[in-house]
Amino acid sequence: MILKEAITLFGYHQRSNVRTRTIQSYQPLLQRFEAQFGKRSFDSIGSDEIFQFLETLTGNHSRSTRRLRYAQLKAFFNFLIDKCNLNMKNPCDAPFLSKAFKTPKQVARRILDREIVEELIYNTQTLRDRLILELQARCGLRIGEALKIKVSYAVDRKLVLKKPKSGKESEWLSCRNRSLNDSRTISNRRISHLGSVFSRFATPRQGP
Repeated sequence: MILKEAITLFGYHQRSNVRTRTIQSYQPLLQRFEAQFGKRSFDSIGSDEIFQFLETLTGNHSRSTRRLRYAQLKAFFNFLIDKCNLNMKNPCDAPFLSKAFKTPKQVARRILDREIVEELIYNTQTLRDRLILELQARCGLRIGEALKIKVSYAVDRKLVLKKPKSGKESEWLSCRNRSLNDSRTISNRRISHLGSVFSRFATPRQGP
């Protein structure tokens, strides 16, 4: 079995068993892997070649991204070896690969006190800036989720979140009346989509 066929088989498995976001996360890795080794036999790819491939792919990225791509490639090999009953060792199990792409040490994030958040909201100069802080503080929104929000998503005291990061079709969030009233005020001023409001706060994601 050549690598291109193995990737196709893995794709069938993903479409039937995993979420769309997971499939999208694997795509850049598998596309590059197929471009480089697509015509090679699946069991002929060695650990050194995988190391060179991952270094080229993730050399300029963060440690967490490097670890993620390594873990995805390892999962890919594990699935094919198990599914096809191949008598081979996963080339990603090499100790030097595990060490080179080890899980980065987690640094505790600073959590702002409630009083500081309240002060930030109180001192905002414009209604749109207040809305940004209100939605994130009161509703617990990620910036990526906030970018997708439309004012029409506000229903009574709740906010419907379409296609959230959890992978669900939608989620309902409870918000304080003030947050939703601010959103409706902005709507009356003909700002129906909040993407332009949040875009300057969003940092473009870098990586494959």
